[in-house]
Amino acid sequence: MSIREISMYIDGQAVPSQSQEWRDVVNPATQEVVARVPFCTAEEVDRAVASAKAAFKTWRKTPLAKRMRIMLTLQALIREHTEELAALITEEHGKTLPDAAGEVGRGLEVVEHACSITSLQLGELAENAANEVDVYTLNQPLGVGAGITAFNFPIMLPCFMFPLAIASGNTFVLKPSEQDPSSTMRLVELAHEAGVPAGVLNVVHGGPDVANQICDHPDIKALSFIGSTNVGTHLYRRASEAGKRVQSMMGAKNHCVVMPDANRSQAINNLLGSAFGAAGQRCMANSVVVLVGEANQWLEDIVEGARNMKVGPGTQRDADLGPLVSPAAKERVERLIGIGEQEGARLLVDGRGYQVDGYPDGNFVGATVFADVKPEMTVYREEIFGPVLCVVSVDTLDEAIEFINANPNGNGTSIFTNSGWVARRFESDIDVGQVGINVPIPVPVAYFSFTGSRGSKLGDLGPNGKQAIQFWTQTKTVTARWFEPENVSSGINSTISLS
Repeated sequence: MSIREISMYIDGQAVPSQSQEWRDVVNPATQEVVARVPFCTAEEVDRAVASAKAAFKTWRKTPLAKRMRIMLTLQALIREHTEELAALITEEHGKTLPDAAGEVGRGLEVVEHACSITSLQLGELAENAANEVDVYTLNQPLGVGAGITAFNFPIMLPCFMFPLAIASGNTFVLKPSEQDPSSTMRLVELAHEAGVPAGVLNVVHGGPDVANQICDHPDIKALSFIGSTNVGTHLYRRASEAGKRVQSMMGAKNHCVVMPDANRSQAINNLLGSAFGAAGQRCMANSVVVLVGEANQWLEDIVEGARNMKVGPGTQRDADLGPLVSPAAKERVERLIGIGEQEGARLLVDGRGYQVDGYPDGNFVGATVFADVKPEMTVYREEIFGPVLCVVSVDTLDEAIEFINANPNGNGTSIFTNSGWVARRFESDIDVGQVGINVPIPVPVAYFSFTGSRGSKLGDLGPNGKQAIQFWTQTKTVTARWFEPENVSSGINSTISLS
């Protein structure tokens, strides 16, 4: 099998890197090297930013309708190439093909939302705010934007960034994860096939040095980051200190509350899918279930469901979860499971040492369940980012709300109940940005903004929806008065020339 050599994308074309530092991209089910990705040089990053800066001069003045038509073409191309993109995700990330196709679909939703840019970017006008004075606003692009994405959604996360940014008239420099870049690169190729002009969308690759250069670069005006808390906090501070507008969506410890009046089978099935889908490598995964009152009797059903979760390579369509992205990720998850045992959590299902026939080298960890988990335990405090579910037992809804609100993170939470009163009480009192009611992963549709809170988010504005347009534009307010011309020939009021 030939090994792909990943290029940069600068000024509308794939450009080979001259870097001396390269990283292997590995199939996590087999450890087979499928591609090599460069860690770009500082000069190459500067070249990408310069291309974006030059393109901004004309792109910012491109009619809204033309930008809209490009987005319309891009959404059609993504739909046409969904299977191809999903296969690339599965090959380099490991998630199952149905899960990968679902990711492409969530990214597609954002592109479809960007097709509404002709109405999303409208300003406001007040006629005669004063005597013959009009006041109006213009929502204008910032300039060069940048995005840095994590490995776990190589299509969806870039779609959370560049479509609305460039549809708003900005140009863009994207740094995808070095662990699974091929699907992102194919997405960028489709964007140019759709008509995105040269220089409007550029891609560089690398690690911390490239990310830091993006934060520091004086010609980049705004940065969007989605990834881990440690990295996100660092990049937010560094880019903010450099004068950039920044949004940083970071880690989480999401909770799912199960009330005793919930639909038992639906609640458990949804919980298992949320906790173990994508091998738990989701920032919105419900990795903690809070069983309330008599719902604690459902623990045996949760354990049985976890034991029946099928593990296999992503290409195996009946697999419930695929491999973790890397051997290092597998080692970390299994180490944290061991720490959980040492600290006194009750290990009911142990996914360590999982073997899949025909894939002896895969990064597989089976579904894992801990009970009797306490807030001070490492398995509760840390985002494990693997197929590990922590079970917490409380007696009342008030205890569940208090428990969740005490956690420093606020990305997402869910509740399963058949009581409208309970659901309304929960959504009102819970201090978390995204709430699901009988919905296991409450990521909103793309025309609503992604709204994590507290330790899961830095910056006032999130991706998608109206907030994304606010993030990628700046408001210019114009106060205008026009006087009747003096010393002109009679009849001007009816024969004004516009030549």
